[in-house]
Amino acid sequence: MIDIEGLYFNYDNEAVLKGLDLHIDARSTCAIIGPSGCGKTTLLYCLAGLLKPSGGRVLINGEEVKGIRRKTGVILQTNGLLPWKRAWGNTALGMKARGCDKAEIQKRVSDALKELDMLSHKDKFPAQLSGGQRQRVAIARTLVTEPDLLLLDEATAALDAITKEHLQNLLLRIYYQYPITMVLVTHNIEEAVFLGQSIVIMGEGRIRHRIENPCFGDKDIRSKPEFYSICAEVRKRLAEGGVL
Repeated sequence: MIDIEGLYFNYDNEAVLKGLDLHIDARSTCAIIGPSGCGKTTLLYCLAGLLKPSGGRVLINGEEVKGIRRKTGVILQTNGLLPWKRAWGNTALGMKARGCDKAEIQKRVSDALKELDMLSHKDKFPAQLSGGQRQRVAIARTLVTEPDLLLLDEATAALDAITKEHLQNLLLRIYYQYPITMVLVTHNIEEAVFLGQSIVIMGEGRIRHRIENPCFGDKDIRSKPEFYSICAEVRKRLAEGGVL
């Protein structure tokens, strides 16, 4: 699905990504974790086609990413909802931009909002929704465009602990219900272990470690000792790179 080959990115004269190589299988999830400023979000934006690499390349399904890709969905911490549009209108935005048929928009938007328990809130503006509800609308807006790749940049960071876990559970459910590859950037070790089939640890623009996660896919794993063993392993690897 994704092949990153010798990826470099510079902001002015500062190297942010320093020769990254990474492969991510189709229909898998990859959590990218590391400290602020290590290049996580820059890497995600290169995957999304929002930033052009200074060197190297990103391939998705064998095709080099040279701009925004139609089948890539992006969900940000700020959710990016338009404050003057209701939940329904925000969800339909991508489909309308693609010129989709009105009946198709009606069905897909209704189905997505119902799936995410947001149909009863379809007429509310973003300011009338909680943080978790706004992120659900942002997810619905992405899902209706039927992406094969979902990129998430700190999508749960602004939420309280309980809402964060509910949204993580929702993302795991979405992964199993849709034919999708998921790449998420996070600062949160527990989130990386819960949602990452593989966990990539970054530091100073490089990939320091990659951990394959045997706990992935168990929605009840947070209550089991194995979960905390993997969390401890991630914490150890972060510390080895001088991150913690």
